Amino acid sequence: MPVKRSDKTPMPVHDAQLRAHDFVEVNTGYTPAHAAFEAERCLRCQDAACVDGCPVNIPIPDFIHAVAAGDMPKAAQILRGANPLPSICGRVCPQENQCEAQCHMLKRFNPVAIGHLERFVADWERTQPVTAKPNITRKEKIAVIGAGPSGLVCAGELARLGYSVTVYEALHAPGGVLRYGIPEFRLPKSVLDWEIGVLKAMGVEIVCNVVIGRTIKMDDLFENMGYAAVFIGTGAGLPQFLGIPGENLNGVMSANEFLTRMNLMGGYKFPENDTPMKVGKRVAVIGAGNTAMDAVRSSLRLGAEAAYIVYRRSEKEMGARVEEYHHAIEEGVDFRWLTNPLEVVDDGNGWVSGLKCQKMKLGEPDASGRARPIPIEGSEFVLPVDNVVLAIGTTPNPLLTRTTSGLMTNKKGCLVADESTGLTSKALVFAGGDAVTGAATVILAAGAGKRSAQAIHEALQQAPVAAH
Repeated sequence: MPVKRSDKTPMPVHDAQLRAHDFVEVNTGYTPAHAAFEAERCLRCQDAACVDGCPVNIPIPDFIHAVAAGDMPKAAQILRGANPLPSICGRVCPQENQCEAQCHMLKRFNPVAIGHLERFVADWERTQPVTAKPNITRKEKIAVIGAGPSGLVCAGELARLGYSVTVYEALHAPGGVLRYGIPEFRLPKSVLDWEIGVLKAMGVEIVCNVVIGRTIKMDDLFENMGYAAVFIGTGAGLPQFLGIPGENLNGVMSANEFLTRMNLMGGYKFPENDTPMKVGKRVAVIGAGNTAMDAVRSSLRLGAEAAYIVYRRSEKEMGARVEEYHHAIEEGVDFRWLTNPLEVVDDGNGWVSGLKCQKMKLGEPDASGRARPIPIEGSEFVLPVDNVVLAIGTTPNPLLTRTTSGLMTNKKGCLVADESTGLTSKALVFAGGDAVTGAATVILAAGAGKRSAQAIHEALQQAPVAAH
């Protein structure tokens, strides 16, 4: 059936029956015909509210107009000028809650598919030779701690502004959550590696296997290594647990461990790789955010015959993107809404045999603004499972703050930083992303990195040799 101009052009996808058992990217991308048709839907408003809805303020009507005109080099130039990671954000950014939510087309029709068009332009750019090159014009050196989205974007913006930038990454490959937290079927590693390659071509140096706070103390970056400013983008990689009986059984993992073993350490290739991943016939994932969707969909691809989402609220309150939810349904994920886990059941040998749960009903909104789940007496039951994966949130790792004096944190362990600049309680130390906000989205972390890069530039122009 032909697409109407009032409708958003659908994203072509890999067949659900096939993709549930492989790691091929689900969304296959627009064709040039799709992109041209969708670009023509843009009203090119004078008051482009979509730009304000974008955390990195991409000039959205400008790049879409270039797509409509068939000028792909111009579209790519506009896009990359505002966002150092366009092919990543075009895939994983929740555009439906940000730029597309502000689209004036929404007054009568579906919004323009801004995210799909961003991906289309960025994927075209990946077919072209990399033309980026170093342009160091400033004498100051900047250190970035963490090679996740906020750190990479901050580094890219600072390189664009003429600074020599070194990114220190604790793990053995850069990318942070982009590499270890998002599965191949949503964000191929080849895409991430290409974007990192562009940053390196711009002169950004990335040093892996360095734990700032242990390998190098943060104060040494200033006092002994000559850095003029530091940006902290260490993310929120410390998993949270429920505190229920049986969480220490074999077969229970945090989503962080599960996805890191699979993504960064190649656990899905065992025994070809040295990191085993035991995935039984039945896997329960606790939570209903994007990480939970990634874990449960990965479970199917790793061989599980049944994969469950267990969530104490309803579908309406889930945090996952609607697109990911629909993909999960198509792939056969079993959703157990209004179900609260009470205990992980031991098989008698230290392994998981089930998940004891209780049915819930929804009451009045709680402090989060979502309906409060209330237990239904006498509704307990055991869901037979072999693995339990907890995807209920993360907090920042306290290592850096414990080994660095003068860095203020809030009661959740997040760094206290100015919202507009990222300046922390320590002079010329800036921070952004999940280390400040707690677990959030890639694009919000990117926006924080971009704002801090500008703030660092302004601070060094005002006080280029300020003492730390």
